[in-house]
Amino acid sequence: MPDATIHTLGQVLENLGPVLYRVALPNGKIILAHLSKRLTDEKAAFALDDRILLELTPYDFDTARILGRAG
Repeated sequence: MPDATIHTLGQVLENLGPVLYRVALPNGKIILAHLSKRLTDEKAAFALDDRILLELTPYDFDTARILGRAG
């Protein structure tokens, strides 16, 4: 059985490239986040201070996948 992923919100601090962002988690930790395949195909872009939905694995809390804007 695959391990469950962790979903949380984050706030964009810096754009590091077309698919890479520096993001602050609610607990204050700063991580790197990349666009999901779907968002990359849609050429999604996020601005500074945008609130986004993130997916992390239980094995790596320093990187995350961006799933979309927080609603």
